[in-house]
Amino acid sequence: MPFRKNSRGVTVNVRLTPGARREGCAGVADGGDGKRALKISVRAKPEDGKANVALIEFAAQEWDVPKSSISLVTGITSRQKTLLIEGDSEELLQKLETWRNSFS
Repeated sequence: MPFRKNSRGVTVNVRLTPGARREGCAGVADGGDGKRALKISVRAKPEDGKANVALIEFAAQEWDVPKSSISLVTGITSRQKTLLIEGDSEELLQKLETWRNSFS
């Protein structure tokens, strides 16, 4: 599962594809490190953090949470990233699972 409860909210493992033709989520993939991750594509190029900003904007819109509640925990220069969404972990986890099931 790409979502994990945290004392501050929920962490989300992401496999980011920058410079894509379309933004979106293409499901869940097995990462090379054994973790499952959401496959998310953004149009922004991986220059000067633009793809990371686009990822946070995409996530905030898709998951209906404020951009200010999302931070990049790991993977600033990598395609494998971990996002932290701060808030009530139970509520966030339910929202994320409902969202994931809507496109599965």
